[in-house]
Amino acid sequence: MKQQKVIISQNIRKALDEAVAACSHDRLLVLVDETTLKVCWPLVCQCPSMHDAQLITIGCTDTHKTLDTLSFVWSEMQRLGATRHSLMVNLGGGMVTDLGGFAASTFKRGIAYINIPTTLLSMVDASVGGKTGINFGGLKNEIGVFNNACCVILDTEFLHTMDRENILSGYAEMLKHGLISTKERWSQLVCFDPVTSHITSEMVADNVSVKQHIVTEDPTEHGIRKALNLGHTAGHAFESLALERQPILHGYAVAYGLIVELYLCCVKTGFSTDIMRQTVAFIKENYGRMAITCDDYPRLIELMHHDKKNVGNTINFTLLGHVGDIRIDQTATEDEIKEALDFYREC
Repeated sequence: MKQQKVIISQNIRKALDEAVAACSHDRLLVLVDETTLKVCWPLVCQCPSMHDAQLITIGCTDTHKTLDTLSFVWSEMQRLGATRHSLMVNLGGGMVTDLGGFAASTFKRGIAYINIPTTLLSMVDASVGGKTGINFGGLKNEIGVFNNACCVILDTEFLHTMDRENILSGYAEMLKHGLISTKERWSQLVCFDPVTSHITSEMVADNVSVKQHIVTEDPTEHGIRKALNLGHTAGHAFESLALERQPILHGYAVAYGLIVELYLCCVKTGFSTDIMRQTVAFIKENYGRMAITCDDYPRLIELMHHDKKNVGNTINFTLLGHVGDIRIDQTATEDEIKEALDFYREC
């Protein structure tokens, strides 16, 4: 898989012009959703490189990360005359970069693409690392491929367009990166107020460096890249259950998943209860709680069985012995998972 270049931008227009110029192309397509068309496209549309760009607009939120939307994007690419030498720019949050990256990776057996993440979540997680895909059959990211963007441009100017909930959604992934890296990074994150304080480009760059280091070592998730799944086995189950009821933001689901999986860390791998409780208190204060009952346990466990990390009939987790001490391919029994869900409900 080709190397991915990450640009920490202080001038989005200059960075975009240079990135587009570096990718030889015959046609330029820009994928946006209805929100980024209104609030983010005006920040870049005057760039010289964008003058001949052709827009493809899709619906916003994860409910549109579907095969139907993907088919629409392919049809638009075809209608607009895209060839295997064309270039796609994905301007948006994780849904846009995931779906747009998949569309680009499969159209004409693959065209080049650039990601410009416009949400904190997509900056620190979704747009970096080469994972592309869509939801399918009620399951998160069920269909997709690994394929790096030519480059990813990170510019915190876009964060000024975001509301509190979306800032917190991205911050949950930052908190996860802190837990899998160093106690100092975790401590800084758990003591920071992401709502009232400004998230700087330096914070974003530092956080992205954690993921970059891991995906460079293991680009297709056969080993250590599974570290990035901390909080996600339970988190994706929460998110999939919410899709059946009232959808929640991905980062909120990850935050709830962290509570469940940090409890398992304490029980199974000796993780610090003090660090677990500080992290849980931070999550409880900022993210609230998704209401579940004991009656939801069988469905949540069923959804966990669909996790891509599983082997056979076991449910696999990424757990921690302590901050930065990553234990991949850990299993838990259904009774242990139910205990962890009890803890989630009671905390």
